[in-house]
Amino acid sequence: MIVEPVILEGRRVRLEPMRIEHLGALAEVALVPEVWRWSPMLVTTEADLRAWMEQSLEMAAAGKAMPWVTRSVASGKIVGSTRFMDIDARNHGLEIGGTWIAPAWQRSGINVEAKYLQLRHAFETLGAIRVAFKTHHQNAQSQTAIAALGAQSEGVFRNHMIMPDGSLRHSVWFSIIQDEWPDVKLGLEARMATHA
Repeated sequence: MIVEPVILEGRRVRLEPMRIEHLGALAEVALVPEVWRWSPMLVTTEADLRAWMEQSLEMAAAGKAMPWVTRSVASGKIVGSTRFMDIDARNHGLEIGGTWIAPAWQRSGINVEAKYLQLRHAFETLGAIRVAFKTHHQNAQSQTAIAALGAQSEGVFRNHMIMPDGSLRHSVWFSIIQDEWPDVKLGLEARMATHA
């Protein structure tokens, strides 16, 4: 399983491999507290955002992640970011995470289509046998959204991370496995049709 930079495009969203040149466009929508509320990295300034991007690109260069910027096809604006992370090529697994959408584009169908494109690429192009998701134990919105994708709950990693404010995060894990992908795909296609 070889993960290389690729553009993934649908009707509503275009996922473009992240480049440092995207910093200005990301800064226009990223520097609001609700975007980073549940993140293990505190981002409040453009300098913080640059550090977050540089870390993302270092992980990509090491083969551990594939970060994208999320672009609205309708507006042409960059509205968020997502990535493949914790890539395990030997065991054909990866995680989809680091996802955020600027508040004005939430519940627009953009994130559902982005996840569909990522999952289709993971299972149908890369040959993944497992795609995982994790989120903060208090982030009910994210847990609901992940379950709505068709992912199955797997449990909780207690005291998994130390948050920027020093609090402890328990990570709630979900996954979709290869055998489940055909049904998950149909469900996501039906959801996307409602946003048409």
